[in-house]
Amino acid sequence: MKSIRFCILFWCWRAISCRGCELTNITIAVEKEECRFCVSINTTWCAGYCYTRDLVYKDPIRPNAQKICTFKELVYETIRLPGCAHHADSLYTYPVATECHCDKCDSHSTDCTVRGLGPSYCSFGEMKE
Repeated sequence: MKSIRFCILFWCWRAISCRGCELTNITIAVEKEECRFCVSINTTWCAGYCYTRDLVYKDPIRPNAQKICTFKELVYETIRLPGCAHHADSLYTYPVATECHCDKCDSHSTDCTVRGLGPSYCSFGEMKE
């Protein structure tokens, strides 16, 4: 019976720890007003689950801050968007996560909303690959 409990605990621990906060490949749509279309690019970002809890008793002295999977370190990469007007700056710089961790959401650098526009949102009707 002890070995069965151990196996169950081991597999639960493994399931939780293996699906934690980690780098993942994503495709995002980038756009500039001067170019009038979107381009899909592949990059890395953070995704996964962080341990969290919702307290039954809300303590006003010690607020409960939920943690999210967010970047710990990032770099910026730049691409040249095709088809821009001659006078327009065709360079587009975007962040690429290089390391992830669980932390409070920093609204100065991250969209902390419950539901954002999503990485494939394009303001313009045309999407170029």
